[in-house]
Amino acid sequence: MEVEEEVRRIVEQVKELNDSATSFVSSSSHEELSLRKRSSLVDASITRLHSTLLSDKHHDPKLLDKAFFSSLSLSLLEEDLQRARCMLADGDTCSFLPSKPQGRFVRMFLGPLNVRASRKDIQLKVKEEYNSYRDRTALLFLVFPAILLTLRSYVWEGCLPAFPVQLYQAWLLFLYAGLAMRENILRANGSDIRSWWIYHHYCAMAMALVSLTWEIKGQPNCVQKQKGVRLFLQWAMMQGVAMLLQNRYQRQRLYTRIALGKAKRMDVVWGETAGVDGQLLLLCPILFTLQGFEAYVGLQLLRTALTGVVGEWQVLICGILLVVMAIGNFINTVETLMVKSRFKAKIKRSKSRAELD
Repeated sequence: MEVEEEVRRIVEQVKELNDSATSFVSSSSHEELSLRKRSSLVDASITRLHSTLLSDKHHDPKLLDKAFFSSLSLSLLEEDLQRARCMLADGDTCSFLPSKPQGRFVRMFLGPLNVRASRKDIQLKVKEEYNSYRDRTALLFLVFPAILLTLRSYVWEGCLPAFPVQLYQAWLLFLYAGLAMRENILRANGSDIRSWWIYHHYCAMAMALVSLTWEIKGQPNCVQKQKGVRLFLQWAMMQGVAMLLQNRYQRQRLYTRIALGKAKRMDVVWGETAGVDGQLLLLCPILFTLQGFEAYVGLQLLRTALTGVVGEWQVLICGILLVVMAIGNFINTVETLMVKSRFKAKIKRSKSRAELD
């Protein structure tokens, strides 16, 4: 009898608990809907005010020439709007903002699953995991080809075996697929990653996949036939050095911008972004040299395929992809530097007008 009463009591408690949970979910759903509407209205207002400031700046130049403080006021208002946008995106309100559409790459692997995190701490964990993944892979990007080239010179008598090179290409396929997946998820959670860097990883995935089917022939004429492979491994070492420098220096700059309210906590270091002035002197020559060497490797592969030295179609496709990635990286690096230059010139003009005023 005591056991029967205990079971009945437990059943009643479960029913009451379910009723309470249903009532809570219903009330929280109404509150969530209200917060989503208010968040969308505020976000739309920020966008509208930003467009108004831009139109005033471009369509009323005479007024700005007559009043020195007008340009300064517009700049200050733009900074205030940017801080408001960052506060909106960095706070708990971000989970109630309209989410960006998920990329086809994520839907292809995960289906229609929503990958937007509902809590800010979970979003930041996703970003930190992405940064850790970049740090780990940058070191492997440098070490793996260095080991292959060293063994080629001292153990394999100048001729690379097929298996270790294909193992490296398989790792590259895994690396770029992981980066593309993480970056798509970060964009869905409010990050500012440019679309090109994700497309760049798609191209790199395609190149790694094609390279897996590339028959790396040995003797005779091993040195001539494997010239493209050797150049690619040397480029990969340079890429590893550039990634290590970017991860170290540019992340410090990003933390500074976040502290100043000029960037969001979910923003990440872009693939070829520039840091402060001292870092530009170090990074820019490395980045442009890397992009030039990438284009050179691609052209060498194209020449090898077109002259008939190595007639496989894989060589032609890899050469085209390398040239496309080099051109895209160069264009986006130049655009990033131009944005930085315009931003610094804008700050300089604002300071000079303030001093005149």
